[in-house]
Amino acid sequence: MMLGLWSLLLLWGLATPCQGLLETVGTLARIDKDELGKAIQNSLVGGPVLQNVLGTVTSVNQGLLGSGGLLGGGGLLSSGGVFGVVEELSGLKIEELRLPQVSLKLLPGFGVQLSLHTKVGLHGSGPLGGLLQLAAEVNVSSRVALGMSARGTPILILKRCSTLLGHISVLSGLLPAPLFGVVEQTLSKVLPGLLCPMVDSVLGVMNELLGSVLSLVPLGALGSVEFSLATLPLISNQYIELDFNPIVKSIAGDIIDFPKPPKPIKIPPKEDHTSQVTVPLYLFNTMFGLLQTNGALDMDITPELVPSNVPLTTTDLVALVPEALGKLPPGQHLLLSLRVKEAPTFTLQNKKATVSIPAVICVLSNVTKKTPEELFELNGVMTLNAQLSPSATKLHLSLSLEWLHVKLASAFAQPFDASRLEEWLRDVIRAAYVPKLNADVDVGIPLPKVLNVSFANAALKIIENAVVLTVAS
Repeated sequence: MMLGLWSLLLLWGLATPCQGLLETVGTLARIDKDELGKAIQNSLVGGPVLQNVLGTVTSVNQGLLGSGGLLGGGGLLSSGGVFGVVEELSGLKIEELRLPQVSLKLLPGFGVQLSLHTKVGLHGSGPLGGLLQLAAEVNVSSRVALGMSARGTPILILKRCSTLLGHISVLSGLLPAPLFGVVEQTLSKVLPGLLCPMVDSVLGVMNELLGSVLSLVPLGALGSVEFSLATLPLISNQYIELDFNPIVKSIAGDIIDFPKPPKPIKIPPKEDHTSQVTVPLYLFNTMFGLLQTNGALDMDITPELVPSNVPLTTTDLVALVPEALGKLPPGQHLLLSLRVKEAPTFTLQNKKATVSIPAVICVLSNVTKKTPEELFELNGVMTLNAQLSPSATKLHLSLSLEWLHVKLASAFAQPFDASRLEEWLRDVIRAAYVPKLNADVDVGIPLPKVLNVSFANAALKIIENAVVLTVAS
C-alpha cells in the first residue's frame, strides 16, 4: 500500500499543467490557489479545528493544548513538568490560540507550501505572585503533497511540518530575563508537537471536501452522475488542475456510455485569481440520450394541451392540405403522436448551443374513438436553441424551437407537400412540446463539487465541443 502511495506521489511530482488540448472528454476543473486558501481559512473559522486543539470540545484525547493536554495541568509547563523546578512559574499553560492567518504557495510538480501564523496566550502565576500573561507569535510551516486517493479523489498529504517561535510579549505580570529564556526554549521544543497536529486536522477537513466530489449527483428520474479523477492532479504556480471522468449511470445503476467526440477540446487559458470548469459536449449528449432511451422525448399532443389560438382540428387542416383529409368531415379533433426513435444530437460551436431532435410525427383523427385513425405520417427534425445559465453546482438549459423541417412518410389519402404544414406544426410544438422538454431538462448538467466553489455568477463561454465557466476567486 505504501509503495502504491509513493508511486502516486512520484508520478505526481513529474506532472505540471500545460496549455493546449484537453485529450480526454472529461470535465476539467482549474481551481485557483485563492480558493484553496479560502477553504483552509474557512476550515479554521467555521470548523472545530481550533477548539479540538485547545481541548474545549470533547474528543478522544480531550484536545492537545487544554487542561488535559501537554501544556495543561500536569503538563510540560505546569507544576511537576519542566518548570516544576521553578515554583514561581507553576501552572503556566496555554489558554488561547488565535485564529491563524493562512498563506500558501503552490509548488509545481509537488503540492503546497502552507503557512499558518498564529499567537498563543499563556497564563500562570508570576514569580512575584499575581497573574502572569504571555503572548507568543508562532509560524507553522508545512509542505503538503497533492495526490490521488484509491477512491479516485484528490488528497492532500502532510510531508513536513515545523514551527518558528517569534516575539514573546509579557501582557501582565513580571518575568525576569533568566526565566524568559526558559519559557522561550521550552516553547520551541514543544510547539511543533502541539501545533503540527492542527495542520493535520485542517488537511482532514480539506480532504473531506475534496472527497465529496465522488458523491452521486442525481439526474432527476434519468439516473445520476459521479465524478472521479481521470488522471493525477496537475499543479502550476496559480492553480490546481483536476481532470474528472464523469460516470453517468441509469436509474437502474447501469453505466451509460454514449459516443464521445473524436477530437480533443481546445481549452482557453485561465486568468489569475479565477477558477474554471469545462463541461464537455459528452454530458449534453448523454443527458438527451438518456431522455430518448427512457421515452421521455415522446409525447401525444391533444387539443387540451394547446391554447385555443393553436388549431388542432380537421377544419384547420383543410386550408393547409385538403388532399390529406380525404372524405373526413370537418370539426374533428386531431392527435399528434410524436416519437423520437434516434438519439438527439447536441452541438456546441460558434458561440451557440443547439440540439437537433429527429422525430416521427403521426397525425390522427377521431381521438374520441378507441382506435384513432391515422391521416398521415411525417419524418421531421426539430432544431432547438439552448440557452445556458450556471447555478452554484449545475449548468441549466432552457430550450426554444428555432426550426422544424418535415417530409411526408405516408398518407391515408393522397400525397401532398408536407412543407405546407411546417408553420402550423411549429406553433403546436412551441405550445405543447417545448414546455415538456424544458421540464425534462430542468435537472441541469451537474458540475464537479470542488472545495465548495460556486459557479452561480460565472462567466459562460461556448467553445467547440465544450462550455467553459469562469468565476472570480
